Amino acid sequence: MTSPLTLFCSFYPVLAVTFVSLVHSETFCRLQNHFEPAFMAQGDFLLGGIFPLHYNQEMPDLNSTYRPPPVNFDPRAFRWALTMILTVDEINQNKELLPNHTLGYKIFDSCAYPLTGQRAALAVLNGVTEEGHGVCSGASPLLAIIGESGSAQSIVVSRILRPFRIPMVNIYFSSCACFTDRQKYPTFFRVIPNDDYQVKALAQLLVHFNWTWVGLIRGDHEYGRFAVQGLLRELQGTKVCVAYTEMIPLLYNQQRALEIIQVGDKYFQSFKNSIDALCIYLCHIILSGLQNITGIQWVAITPYALYGCAPVSPSDSDLPLCSGDETLLEKHAAYMNTSSPRVAYNVYKAVYAVAHSLHNLFLCQPGLQQYLQEVQFTINGEEVNFDLKGDSIPYYDIINWQRGASGNIEFVPVGLFDGTKAAGQELVIKEDRIVWAGHQSKVPVSVCSDSCAPGSRKAVRRGELVCCFDCVPCDSGKISNETDSIECRECPEDFWSNSDRTACIPKEVEFLAYDTVGIVLTVISVVGACLTIAVLVIFFYHRNTPIIRMNNSELSFFILLSLTLCFLCCLVFIGEPTAWSCMLRHTVFSITFSLCISCILGKTLVVLAAFTATRPGNNLMKWLGPKQQRAIIFISTLVQVVICVAWLIDAPPHPFRNMEYERSKIILECSNGSSLAFWCVLGYIGLQAGLCFLLAFLARNLPGNFNEAKVITFSILIFCAVWLAFIPAYISSPGNYADAVESFAILASSFGLLLCLFVPKCYIILLKPEKNTKQHLIGKDKK
Repeated sequence: MTSPLTLFCSFYPVLAVTFVSLVHSETFCRLQNHFEPAFMAQGDFLLGGIFPLHYNQEMPDLNSTYRPPPVNFDPRAFRWALTMILTVDEINQNKELLPNHTLGYKIFDSCAYPLTGQRAALAVLNGVTEEGHGVCSGASPLLAIIGESGSAQSIVVSRILRPFRIPMVNIYFSSCACFTDRQKYPTFFRVIPNDDYQVKALAQLLVHFNWTWVGLIRGDHEYGRFAVQGLLRELQGTKVCVAYTEMIPLLYNQQRALEIIQVGDKYFQSFKNSIDALCIYLCHIILSGLQNITGIQWVAITPYALYGCAPVSPSDSDLPLCSGDETLLEKHAAYMNTSSPRVAYNVYKAVYAVAHSLHNLFLCQPGLQQYLQEVQFTINGEEVNFDLKGDSIPYYDIINWQRGASGNIEFVPVGLFDGTKAAGQELVIKEDRIVWAGHQSKVPVSVCSDSCAPGSRKAVRRGELVCCFDCVPCDSGKISNETDSIECRECPEDFWSNSDRTACIPKEVEFLAYDTVGIVLTVISVVGACLTIAVLVIFFYHRNTPIIRMNNSELSFFILLSLTLCFLCCLVFIGEPTAWSCMLRHTVFSITFSLCISCILGKTLVVLAAFTATRPGNNLMKWLGPKQQRAIIFISTLVQVVICVAWLIDAPPHPFRNMEYERSKIILECSNGSSLAFWCVLGYIGLQAGLCFLLAFLARNLPGNFNEAKVITFSILIFCAVWLAFIPAYISSPGNYADAVESFAILASSFGLLLCLFVPKCYIILLKPEKNTKQHLIGKDKK
């Protein structure tokens, strides 16, 4: 079989005269004239052809206000008609396909208008010519109709052919998805994909270049309506928003064209300072003036502007007025010459599809429509068939309009959409071959709002489309590590957001460590313990002196030992809390302090008993001997030990990760386990101190230069003041701060007891030894 490209080239010179004569046949599209076929040939079976050889036809005008523009000749449609003629001739010369049968044809001009297309369909059905025949006056050998027309015209023609079960094979433009309804259009076939694939390709193109803010211009016909609906459906679930939609009416004038242009230009003007704009053109006829809009990236489907001329002569257009004499081989090689016969090749396939169906029909009896539905053959390595909906395999070229070196418009293939590929792999773009609007070096940006960087989320503006949003920084503890995040993700419990809110990092763990505060507490604790031991050494060395012997040296040693433990127990509060350290903290502190206060209580009782024993009949001292003093200390301390043991058994203190006080950090602290037990141990120490203070206060006026009761009263007063101040500070301080507060309270009260009880005695022992006599201490020395 000879290649159709070769045949196209050899036949064009022969048909040049016919071409010139048709260019000036403006009367073809007048509804009042006799409707004659443009081309006709006899045969055993006829193929009908309906092509828009002219456009801008005269329309019926009921109000007598519409003045039609000049009728224009369409050279591309003329070429498609010629393709049908030569294909029929090629089949007739084929000895293997339809042997002993010939095909004829009858081709009419639809003038790209439904009314004229309807008349053409009736004329094809009814005899050789329209003149002299009534409507449907006799049987016709018509097999099928090959047609190029928009969806609106195809709907009219298909409905006329449906009662006669005559198939219609569309080769261009009728891509409306509505034709997939086999109940309404059982005899409609097409060798082009339907709009579902077309809008799918458009949607993938928008997503590929991240164009999220677009405008739509559509025609007032089925194709435009279904294309918009399909595109909006495909864009659901993507980030693309349609800013506005404008419709080109079927009959429009220059004023309406300018209004459409102004709407789009005005709408995108507000964004020009920050972004480019994108307009999708869902119409097959381009409006004059659109080509003069700058700063907008256009995406369109094969409009008629390929001629390089305007159908009307606008004042603002740099394109010449179409004369109808444009030469086929000089304009736009990508579409007009035989090196790229896209639509013409569709005509070729359509005619062969009908011929193969008829050939198969001769082998059996069922109707032609069934065989056309099941036809399958190969042309030049391409498999031709129809699916159950009458559609062919979708395949689109992505064409970029570029201005050539000489100033002419060139159409450069930059990609393709192959419907045979798996979902998501249909679109292939070669971006290095694209020349963008305004000769930009990068892909134009078409968005309503700039992308939200990681660390922020999109907040839709009230009353606006979802593509118009503000970028709101993520809250503390939440992150977004992607661009244009819809929401910020909360970090896991042990993590927190970094300063940029882009990643979750482990939370900072805080406890009373050996940092500045910890070191200060440690130094004070060690110094206090060392001072106490030094005092203990002084007292032991001078244990036989009156000042020590008169103040109950044994109880003094017990007090100094317990104070040493009180100073050292602060060290348990420093460092990372563990199960053992948490249990030791409060128990060691409470027992040592209880021991210390018990010793002071015993000492207070001895002082009080010693001075009251001088009264006649008072035998109190025999009940407060050394054994009784040790028993008092032991029993008083034992009560605290019992409380602590019960605490450890029932609900012991344990390490706790506090995340409530400061959510960005983990504060390691010791949970009390039982708040009741904690306040019980503190309450018991307070009870001991209160009793001790009361007894010392009663003995404050006892005679002598060194009144031990006054010293005890003052020391216990400082002790109580420290711990009364501790309670609100402890309750309001979390974690490591609470530990620091408790440690300072322990140290302050310990220093208060040490200084008040023992510094005066050390002063006399070390600096005033002459006063370290019994007479001076009881106030009987002579001055």
